[in-house]
Amino acid sequence: MKRHAPATARNSEPLADVLARELPGSGLVLEVASGTGEHAVFMARRFPDLDWQPSDCAIDALHSVDAWAQEAGLSNLRPAIALDAAAGDWPVESADAVLCVNMIHISPWQATVGLFAGAAKLLAAGAPLILYGPFIENDVETAPSNLAFDQSLKARDPRWGLRDVADLDDLATAEDLRRTARHEMPANNLVLVYRKH
Repeated sequence: MKRHAPATARNSEPLADVLARELPGSGLVLEVASGTGEHAVFMARRFPDLDWQPSDCAIDALHSVDAWAQEAGLSNLRPAIALDAAAGDWPVESADAVLCVNMIHISPWQATVGLFAGAAKLLAAGAPLILYGPFIENDVETAPSNLAFDQSLKARDPRWGLRDVADLDDLATAEDLRRTARHEMPANNLVLVYRKH
């Protein structure tokens, strides 16, 4: 049941250091596309004053999240819920932060559109939508490894690929969100933070 993603072990600590600066001190964090569940366990342990709500649209991912959570036994880690970012109705009424790690480039663009729309409905003014992953920026040279990764993603599914930050900024503006931070991360990744107006 438990799945393992090697990248999760590598990026959890650097990501947590950034989240410590961007997340609220308490409240509910909705993690969209939790994948294996390793991030959820790591972050729930690192931020004991936050309630962590993992979610995913894949059944095997939900089982993996819950298997990791059961082993960890953390009181602030909720059972995983089925959530499709592209769907109009999310099974959560509100959240104090939304986190999405490594989903945007391995899903259709509609999932990203839905992520911004869904987050905008859940978040109160000033609350963050936090994205982690590889992106393309108009004014920054894209690392050759990221360009190769982009090509391999598109070869697997033409709807996938690294997204342009300018396009994300446009989505944000349409949903009354504004980018407030850009953090450079290891392995040519970024953390982008959007906050509700």
